[in-house]
Amino acid sequence: MTAILNRSGIAEARRIVVKIGSSSLTLPNGGLDHARIDALVKVVARRARKGHRMVIVSSGSIAAGIHPLGLERRPKDLATQQAAASVGQGKLIAAYSEAFSSHGITSAQVLLTAEDLIRPQHYSNAQRALTKLLDLGVVPIVNENDVVATDEIRFGDNDRVAALTANLVSAEVLVLLSDVDGLYTARPTDPGARLVPLVTDVEQLSDYAISGRGSGIATGGMITKVDAAMIATHSGIPTLLTSAEKVEEALRGAEVGTWFTVADYRRSSRRLWLAWAAKARGHVVLDDGAVRAVIAGKKSLLAAGIPRGEGHFAAGEPIDLASTAGQVVARGLAGYDSDVVARMRGRSSAQLRVELGEDFTRPVVHRDDLAPVTH
Repeated sequence: MTAILNRSGIAEARRIVVKIGSSSLTLPNGGLDHARIDALVKVVARRARKGHRMVIVSSGSIAAGIHPLGLERRPKDLATQQAAASVGQGKLIAAYSEAFSSHGITSAQVLLTAEDLIRPQHYSNAQRALTKLLDLGVVPIVNENDVVATDEIRFGDNDRVAALTANLVSAEVLVLLSDVDGLYTARPTDPGARLVPLVTDVEQLSDYAISGRGSGIATGGMITKVDAAMIATHSGIPTLLTSAEKVEEALRGAEVGTWFTVADYRRSSRRLWLAWAAKARGHVVLDDGAVRAVIAGKKSLLAAGIPRGEGHFAAGEPIDLASTAGQVVARGLAGYDSDVVARMRGRSSAQLRVELGEDFTRPVVHRDDLAPVTH
């Protein structure tokens, strides 16, 4: 595949992931907007018929389930969200299937959880399935599996799902479609707010007032879209952020939206999820030596380097690793429950072996389960 350096390269890209949010697919009070779905499918199907590999990451399942369940608005509790997603996902995939069929294209439902992209065996299974679908000329419709996802380990929005899916299928470009036509220096409605046409590094983002609030139907906001762009670009995939109304122009390579260039260094899907998408369940504080070992030395985090910690977490859940000054320097998967870490912290491996036993000499966070956090 040829590296895409700017928007114009999208016109020739052979493998593209397109993400569209709930607010661009649904009616203001819930329910699917079939005209918008048809408009998106028409553009994607045109590329698919030419032999291009196209993947859609689509929100909208919870919104589609609002009316059938007699709800007035998007539910806030997890159980009702799961119920709405269970009802709405069938309606969402049926709408896509019908729309693609009218263009002679077969589509497929693919539901992912966070574990599918961070557990090696799950990752391989998901990658194999998506690759085969694309080889068969099928357009996968990807969504987070909200019916079984939990608050403890989930993506939380489909922007991040899209970025990690782009990594999974080795996409040449990620296109994020929203109800806003790009990243602005402030809220688009603020006087003086300007569209940012190009983002070349994460430090540039500190100059902008980025809003985190999505619509009443959607869960995301500009922050999650920027995070998704950072995930993608740090895996070598340039990203275009623009509005759903401009999808045809975007896939044609026109000068629309905000273009995020590829980062200088790349990470695996597992570390991308940890650094950008994981929701920490607690944190441990590292002394200066441990910070150097983890960040510069790329070592595992040992109990001896932890003076204190906070929060309740279980083994395998994401936790933040912070310096004594309070700055989060990395994120990783805990090797032990929080109450066990409390007993271990500050002790050397030799002390742990004597006081608690051989099973407690393993790292608190193994280096394979750890990712530095970019500020």
